Amino acid sequence: MKNRKSPSFAVTVTVAVFISLLPISHAIGSGTTLAVTDVSGTVCGVVASEPTRRIACYRDGQVIAVAPNVSFSSISGGWSYFCGLRSGNYSLLCWDTVSTFQSKRLYNNDTVLFENLAVGDSQVCATVVGTGTASCWRTNGAFELASGSDEFASISSGSGFSCGILKGSYQVRCWGIGSIARRIDSEFGNMSMMSLVAGDSHVCGLNSSGFLVCKGSNSFGQIDAPEGGALEFSGLALGAEHSCAIRRSNGSVVCWGGKGLFSVNVTKGVSFEVIVSGSNFTCGLTTNNFSVICWGPGWPNSSYSASGFELPLPPILPGPCVQSSCSECGIYPQSQFLCSGSGSICKPQPCRPQMPSPPSLPPQMTPPSVPASRSKTLTKGLLAFAIVGSVGGVAGICTAIYCLWTGVCLGKKKIHNSVQPTITRGGSFNGGGASNHNSPPSRSSTIRRQGSRIMRRQRSGTSSTKHPDRAEEFTLAELVAATNNFSLENKIGAGSYGVVYRGKLADGREVAIKRGETGTKMKKFQEKESAFESELAFLSRLHHKHLVRLVGFCEEKDERLLVYEYMKNGALYDHLHDKNNVDKSSSVLNSWRMRIKIALDASRGIEYLHNYAVPSIIHRDIKSSNILIDATWTARVSDFGLSLMSPESDHDYRPTKAAGTVGYIDPEYYGLNVLTAKSDVYGLGVVLLELLTGKRAIFKNDENGGTPVSVVDFAVPAILAGELAKILDPRVEPPELNETEAVELVAYTAMHCVNLEGKDRPTMADIVANLERALALCDSSHVSISSGTISIVSE
Repeated sequence: MKNRKSPSFAVTVTVAVFISLLPISHAIGSGTTLAVTDVSGTVCGVVASEPTRRIACYRDGQVIAVAPNVSFSSISGGWSYFCGLRSGNYSLLCWDTVSTFQSKRLYNNDTVLFENLAVGDSQVCATVVGTGTASCWRTNGAFELASGSDEFASISSGSGFSCGILKGSYQVRCWGIGSIARRIDSEFGNMSMMSLVAGDSHVCGLNSSGFLVCKGSNSFGQIDAPEGGALEFSGLALGAEHSCAIRRSNGSVVCWGGKGLFSVNVTKGVSFEVIVSGSNFTCGLTTNNFSVICWGPGWPNSSYSASGFELPLPPILPGPCVQSSCSECGIYPQSQFLCSGSGSICKPQPCRPQMPSPPSLPPQMTPPSVPASRSKTLTKGLLAFAIVGSVGGVAGICTAIYCLWTGVCLGKKKIHNSVQPTITRGGSFNGGGASNHNSPPSRSSTIRRQGSRIMRRQRSGTSSTKHPDRAEEFTLAELVAATNNFSLENKIGAGSYGVVYRGKLADGREVAIKRGETGTKMKKFQEKESAFESELAFLSRLHHKHLVRLVGFCEEKDERLLVYEYMKNGALYDHLHDKNNVDKSSSVLNSWRMRIKIALDASRGIEYLHNYAVPSIIHRDIKSSNILIDATWTARVSDFGLSLMSPESDHDYRPTKAAGTVGYIDPEYYGLNVLTAKSDVYGLGVVLLELLTGKRAIFKNDENGGTPVSVVDFAVPAILAGELAKILDPRVEPPELNETEAVELVAYTAMHCVNLEGKDRPTMADIVANLERALALCDSSHVSISSGTISIVSE
């Protein structure tokens, strides 16, 4: 991307980090590892697992080796020929698939390199590496070329026209023959796009909010895209009368238009990595074994049926082999073998949720290193899984008994203040912040979704055991000694659960000791008992560097104490909202890189709870006072007193008592009593807005007569209006060039996290990927930041 003297804070600029990272989309002309040509029904692909990344093509029942001794990075097909960009991006070759596959070189220059290969029905276009200017070949006099001043992040070619996404503004520009280019250009207007794919006479892509948008001709319903959430779709393939897209969640394909002839059985239950289209047929590369399946009324093979036709091609690469660490989403499974030890295939962004099982190689591609005892290992793993499942079932029964016996499941709906105490000074545990307000977020009244849902019984994270594994049991005398009889000088926090003290155990370990209130009121005791049991049940089995570690517990008579590792640098809430943090030098957190790192740390902890804990866990009280910072300035999520096990997938969860903290609680959860993992996403979104603005979740706006305002209502309109600079925390220096995009990406992510409806919010995997990218953008200009002797280096 070219440098800009005046960094813009328009939220649409955040799409920059997505443009090159989205799953590759394909049409009549977008470069990838799979391509089709129309008139001859030829399908070509870059072969996997061979030292030379050669091209193999299928035509009329035959497999043809094309340039068998030459490696290619991408290919793209048109009406009667396809082209390939050689590895190294310095040479462009094309083949006529109607006759003898004779190659013709269009370009060869090792000083000016090209990328974004896009073949239309006749024209061949690509962009110059670095500058993004577009060049086209095989055009006639009527084909108007793109402006030499336009710099593109990506391009795609259709029938007689090409379109691209401009760097900087991310608006659409089209060029070529006739009125279709001008029409599509006009219909997109000033809309900002993340991706763009051309068909015969229409174009589809994801806009800056991640929603699918189509423009152009609609004679056959080809632009009547299905409704879906943000970033629900990824890879696209457009023909003359139809359009298809890959669902990010499971890799399945959905098609529309084309007189309904593309909704065939081949797309049901099959996961695809890549899809491409001719005028009236579509081909896809399967996740299972990298084979190619084609379907549609225009597919020329006589054995076409509703179940599609699997081509006898060798396994095809699911993406280009690159020399990269693939830090955004990681390396594609079996990538080294697929690339024959030379380069890696990066998983596309935004990161696709984990599939039920990793892709498997066909028999002829099985790596020699795979042991013969693999099935035995699998059997042992399934046995272990069964044992764990049985233990979980017993725990669930105990939970139900405990729940009914104590009556804690029968309370009325209310908003709790956090069980975690309020911080009163530095080096402490937690801050209470806005937890004293008693009204829900103002946006909750506008929730639209009121449909009926299946009632589910509450599944608590508590266990009947009082002595969980890996948690030490302390005597009250030991903890009295550690805190000097719970002296005031050792008090570091207080909240609805009780008081937190700093302590030093007999073996020298520094700890934080949370002591429940000792009052005898039954309701208060039951709440304390429930929170105590939840913390024990969850933290005794959760071990992650971004979760606060439970050291042990004490249970004597009415005393309930929990012992945690001591967090030297207190809570995020203190660093953001402490009155002593008034200038740019008063806190290590007064830098954008450090704030983004803290956000990433916390998001990784929550992602672990949602995606990797077994069973998964909903925290229910994500807020800045529950994000603690250790001596190395690593953030950790704390306070599991309100946490619950996640409900079964695809079902709403209706616990009998809504819990959380005002300003952070999910309005859908509060208003409809529907709890999902997306409730934690909402709370994290509020924390991200706190990090950006420096404002509390609920604060009094002096300019508005002291009326309480939520940070969501304060920040989201400014982000939508492209006025992020007006609301950024003034204690942090204005972002530098690369930091500008990082901060905008965080704002863009936060805005989607606080959508009113959970279905419109991103997953934690999406959030982690975005924040990793934001931190990488900061690190592109800063190797590390320091404060005194502390050096913060990205993980």
